[in-house]
Amino acid sequence: MSESATNATTAAAASSIIANSPYHYIPTEGVCITFIVLFGLATAAFFFSAIRFRLWWLLPTACLAGIGEIVGWAGRLWSSLNYMNSNAFLAQITCTIIAPTPFLAACFIIFSALSQRLGPAYSRLSPRWYSRIFLTCDIIALVIQGTGGGIASSADDDSTQNLGSNIMLAGIVFQLVALSIFMSLMAEFYWRFLTTRPFGGVASNSSASTLYISRHWNTKLKLMSAALSFSTVTLFIRSIYRVIELAGGWNGRIISTQVYFNVLDGAMVVLAMYSLAIINPGYFLYRDAVEESDMLEKDTPTSTPRETY
Repeated sequence: MSESATNATTAAAASSIIANSPYHYIPTEGVCITFIVLFGLATAAFFFSAIRFRLWWLLPTACLAGIGEIVGWAGRLWSSLNYMNSNAFLAQITCTIIAPTPFLAACFIIFSALSQRLGPAYSRLSPRWYSRIFLTCDIIALVIQGTGGGIASSADDDSTQNLGSNIMLAGIVFQLVALSIFMSLMAEFYWRFLTTRPFGGVASNSSASTLYISRHWNTKLKLMSAALSFSTVTLFIRSIYRVIELAGGWNGRIISTQVYFNVLDGAMVVLAMYSLAIINPGYFLYRDAVEESDMLEKDTPTSTPRETY
């Protein structure tokens, strides 16, 4: 066969894939396996952290998110072997859209504990309200995205599938708005804390305030704060990408470009999960709080109940 004939055959095969594959490409098998392994290791790390430090909320948040990502990337791996399988496509797009939502809940819980440790006076909301408000928003976003995913996965025609896609898009937009508000409040908290400008008018040069910060702003909490901030930013980038992707429709340029998905979705969620798996809240936040509480109890004649987060 001549070179021109070979090129023509290759072009025809590529055109067939673009025309028939719901992705408009074939997911790369090696990339899918890599992400399955990465998410599997991160999920295992969070599971052992939940057991080791008795942080049971990691199970329905970080661990559930990891499992969802594994299922989603397993769907993409399935598609790499059979790109015409619509069930594999719908499973991967539904799971990869919904999975990071529980992980955001873990971020909200961690910041609630951090704001309690560093000083509630620097926060616009009380630590508990961060959990209550943003966990509620997370649940609402999860329900909306799950509803859209269910409609899309059971659709028999394009109009119903588009309806499911639009509902998922609404859920992601709602989540993006809530995350933007959360990040604004978190940024304000750290600005007030680092410049000693608490609500209530305590002077920035107050010796009591400076002493409070010097005692609490230790290396562990600095690393925990940095890891949480980095994780939140990567999830924010990923949310922006998914909004643009779904807004472009099933045949849009964004959804049809594999590298965008691998970098702006898969890699962003991996970075978010590994930042908190390595800078683990069990060791860098909660263990430190328990040790400090024990020291305070020893120094205080009348012990007080240990504070929990």
